[in-house]
Amino acid sequence: MPFTPIHMGPGILIKALLQSSFSLMVFGWTQIVMDIQPLIVLITGEGHLHGFTHTYVGAVLLAIFSALTGKYFSELGLRVLGIDKYQPISIVWWVAFLSAFIGSFSHVFLDSIMHTDVEPFYPVTLTNDFHGMVSVTLLHKLCMYSGFVGALIYYVVNYRAFKT
Repeated sequence: MPFTPIHMGPGILIKALLQSSFSLMVFGWTQIVMDIQPLIVLITGEGHLHGFTHTYVGAVLLAIFSALTGKYFSELGLRVLGIDKYQPISIVWWVAFLSAFIGSFSHVFLDSIMHTDVEPFYPVTLTNDFHGMVSVTLLHKLCMYSGFVGALIYYVVNYRAFKT
């Protein structure tokens, strides 16, 4: 499903573990960019639902695009929300690229497990050995639980940092 928030669960956990070395906003932007092509297919009824954008070759290209645009969108969003008034945040390029690559590669991997039409290693092979690795229900639970655990870790780490 395009723009699924389920992909954000692992991103929240990664943010908790990497802290300022990871941008959850660029990661989230990458999730949206990854699913624009499936959204177009759903609207028009034409094309391969999880086509080129859901391959690792496509993920590389979309990660580069997402990092280049996501850094600026994230900084603009933080300014609009007024967050930069309290804590100056500037996403450095390597953080933007790391976040976008983690976002695009994890997106392909998670969708490969869930969707039969994903061909993650195209053009080398059309097979998808990840499909059915775990049930869709378990996959959703793992993604949601990773988000809860990540939020808890992030809160504890940052709360303790402000208390000391």
